[in-house]
Amino acid sequence: MPWINKEMCTGCQTCVDECPVGAIFMENGTAVITDDGCIRCAHCHDICPEDAVRHDGERIPEEVKAHMAWVQNLLNHDYYAHDKDKQKQLIERLQRYFTKNIKVLEKTIEQLVFLKNSK
Repeated sequence: MPWINKEMCTGCQTCVDECPVGAIFMENGTAVITDDGCIRCAHCHDICPEDAVRHDGERIPEEVKAHMAWVQNLLNHDYYAHDKDKQKQLIERLQRYFTKNIKVLEKTIEQLVFLKNSK
């Protein structure tokens, strides 16, 4: 999912004006791309004069940090906070949860490859 680096965006509105599906709007002088409206055409990447439209792969460290903050918040919950066994069980459940997400993504990628090859 493309996103706008707010520090790089000058608010020129080129992407807002040029988005073929109207999925970009201005908020506090910066462009914002709506997840639900974006059709991943990459036109915004091509037309941004400041290169402020970024690729989602750049957010991996940020997303991992957010996941770990969520995990730490769970571990600090009263239910888990003072029980190492419960904490370990939670971590095991979360490992299964994230492993399941990996499998879902891998299967989705397989289907996308199949779809691409059938076109």
